[in-house]
Amino acid sequence: MEELLASPLRIVGALTCDLVDRTPRGAALAAQLHARDLEVVRVSEREFLSATDTEQPQGVLAIAEQPQATLDGLGVGPTARLLVLDGIQDPGNVGTLLRTAAALGVDATLVLPGTVDPWNAKVVRSAVGIQFRHRTISCTEEALGAFLGAAGVPLWGAAAEGTPVETLVPPARLALAVGNEGAGLKPSVRDACAGLVALPMAPGVESLNVAVAAGIALYALRPRA
Repeated sequence: MEELLASPLRIVGALTCDLVDRTPRGAALAAQLHARDLEVVRVSEREFLSATDTEQPQGVLAIAEQPQATLDGLGVGPTARLLVLDGIQDPGNVGTLLRTAAALGVDATLVLPGTVDPWNAKVVRSAVGIQFRHRTISCTEEALGAFLGAAGVPLWGAAAEGTPVETLVPPARLALAVGNEGAGLKPSVRDACAGLVALPMAPGVESLNVAVAAGIALYALRPRA
């Protein structure tokens, strides 16, 4: 909720119940909503719980307009990093990927079909609301290819058979695609990649969680000074 209040998104209104008064944090959030002259509706605890799927709600639920970000509005500077999510289905992984991307200075995360909706409630909770300020754009493979080609951004894919990441010198502009937790990158996405990169792992370890692997790869491929 703090991330939403600090973001430029338009908040339409909010629901609160008695739970909000039980913690200083909840009371402070409710006070901020009232201070913005928003429509804040007080409901019973039972009514509030029927409107949220959180096991331990704070007692305040805000409704905001979802940003309509598109590739057309995404500018790419001389140095850029983009993360591409291909068929990531676990909301927790997507949320962690978004927060990791933001923490590592990735300019935007591009979400391909087959990936869970980045505005899914579980994704938003897992990302702790980072979508409110980290650009997250859903697009098709065709639109992604056209955008990257026009912007001069090569696409690299994460795959076990790729080149060890520590041996590579990344270009100033780069998009990194990570694939489905079990199947990896789709063949069409893999074919669109200019190169494949891999993380070296100890013998006997077959794979890493996709969010962990992406974080390590993004750090290793960060822009060089």
